Amino acid sequence: MLQGHSSVFQALLGTFFTWGMTAAGAALVFVFSSGQRRILDGSLGFAAGVMLAASYWSLLAPAVEMATSSGGFGAFAFFPVAVGFTLGAAFVYLADLLMPYLGAAEDPQTALALNFGATLMKKKSDPEGPALLFPESELSIRIEGLAVGVGFGAIEKTASATFESARNLAIGIGIQNFPEGLAVSLPLRGAGFSTWRAFWYGQLSGMVEPLAGVFGAFAVVLAEPILPYALAFAAGAMVYVVMDDIIPEAQISGNGKLASWASILGFVVMMSLDVGLG
Repeated sequence: MLQGHSSVFQALLGTFFTWGMTAAGAALVFVFSSGQRRILDGSLGFAAGVMLAASYWSLLAPAVEMATSSGGFGAFAFFPVAVGFTLGAAFVYLADLLMPYLGAAEDPQTALALNFGATLMKKKSDPEGPALLFPESELSIRIEGLAVGVGFGAIEKTASATFESARNLAIGIGIQNFPEGLAVSLPLRGAGFSTWRAFWYGQLSGMVEPLAGVFGAFAVVLAEPILPYALAFAAGAMVYVVMDDIIPEAQISGNGKLASWASILGFVVMMSLDVGLG
């Protein structure tokens, strides 16, 4: 990311980075076998920890500060943040409900085409062996791209909304995307896809992030009053995905303790990144 350029251009660079990290994670399918479920569960746990930390330090905290300092809400500064956070969670919830009615077919190629390259379909893994897995967490790919765009669009709007905080958010999301790329490609390999095809779909799941990032940056630049809502919306969506999908998915195959400690590690890494480099 290059400081001094427009927020939209910075958002584009930031989300290209996060897409690249998704591809790098998907490339691990060339190294690990499809039966190594512990690796997948540990990766999902780590991703959950990163998302939770990023939701607070990079999104909710700036949203509260904006609402407090410039929103004119006074003692009710919590209101836009609470509304945005709830709407973000509700958006993911409703998307989950509507997916079966919007043509999310069982064929992954159809699902990818219908959803701009994001694999939004979910199938629980069979504890007896690897199964085709399209986690609901892939919806978070769009939300994360949006969050990065909003982060860059918010630069200099408050004291905590700095280039460094937006950069750190992009780096943290990139770190989180690394295991998510593997979380897509590894089960595809176990389902019988070729290694190259599994890698292709794994990296493709992050392709939509630059579009979401540019949209997020444009939205907050053109409509600055929505910033607290937008930041909180992204945070609510990410927290809902973590609680509803990523954590349960990482717990179902007997690797719950590993996933929990990986979540703690991911949280500490993202917190240290945001606080230490902010």
